[in-house]
Amino acid sequence: MDPCTYKRYHIHGHDPRQYLDHYFSEKAQMVFAEDSLIFPIENLRKTFAAGHIKGGVLLDLSHSSLIHHLYSACEFFKDIIVLKIQDRCIMEVKRWTDKRTGAFHWGHAAKLHVDIEGKSHRVEDKEVKLRSAIQHVVKCDLEKENMTEPIVLPPADCIISVGLLNVISKDQDDYIRYLRKFSGLLKPGGHFILIGCLGVTYFTVGKDKFHAFSYDEEFARKALEGAGFIIDDCKVKKRTNVSDLSDYNGVLFIAAHKKY
Repeated sequence: MDPCTYKRYHIHGHDPRQYLDHYFSEKAQMVFAEDSLIFPIENLRKTFAAGHIKGGVLLDLSHSSLIHHLYSACEFFKDIIVLKIQDRCIMEVKRWTDKRTGAFHWGHAAKLHVDIEGKSHRVEDKEVKLRSAIQHVVKCDLEKENMTEPIVLPPADCIISVGLLNVISKDQDDYIRYLRKFSGLLKPGGHFILIGCLGVTYFTVGKDKFHAFSYDEEFARKALEGAGFIIDDCKVKKRTNVSDLSDYNGVLFIAAHKKY
């Protein structure tokens, strides 16, 4: 398939339930758990446990309808505001937060978090805590100066972004431009946690292939530093699974803070 014919997530959208089933479910045939769930959750837990990332407002700018990465954050922030490009993704997140019938089951991700914390009996408490912390799920347009117009967001203490820059960026210039927009949402000294795929050119949802921007660790580091961030921690995990659903070769975790 010609990469030029790949669909674009923020233009064409995709079925968020199919995406979650492919890459984040607990189904036996879901082979991505080490990369998509375990590696990010372990690093998020270590990062937040250090105690210096906390505050009033956390913004989540992540791909599709992901929430697994917020289980650690909800212990350290009063309010979590989730920003989504696609209406279907908003509906999928709200289906979970409102405990509606048919919501995607994230219990396996909650269990990973509490197991790492050594509190395996607190799965239900963790789910309640996260639902309570997610105060708003808001539609955004990344091309607008105020991406949540007419809503004006408060300056954030922290932003977490999982996979979004991979799928919305056409090239290096796009990546840097979006990264600077994200930085503008943060308070001086605020923290930015980036989780993304390395070396990826496509991902598959159902019968459709979607574009992904391929970059390496060196580029991500330079882009963050150029956008005014100081990198506090960086981890890379090489891909271990076998699947043709996506061609990424590794997963990147970076924790950084915005210069004062």
